[in-house]
Amino acid sequence: MARQLIWTERAQKERIEIFSFWNIRNKSVIYSKKLNEFIKESLALISKYPLIGRLTNKENVRVKVLKEYLIIYEITINEIVVLSIWDCRQNPEDLKRIME
Repeated sequence: MARQLIWTERAQKERIEIFSFWNIRNKSVIYSKKLNEFIKESLALISKYPLIGRLTNKENVRVKVLKEYLIIYEITINEIVVLSIWDCRQNPEDLKRIME
């Protein structure tokens, strides 16, 4: 049974920032729409098979790699909580702070 997806405020903000960046850079929303579909498909897979992501140091928190992005999520009994959509081209020290 698929678990319900819950987005944290941080993850929602990061997703919007990613799409805004690509919209401005490409002067088009086409790539953002494709990326959004890819994220949605990956989250559907995660909600159905929550253990698909890589283990982290934090209990019940996993990471799914999507090209140059990471979906960081927490597994609860009934939910998948999306903690962050991380662009791997950022400073890795910032990711350590998210994972603390």
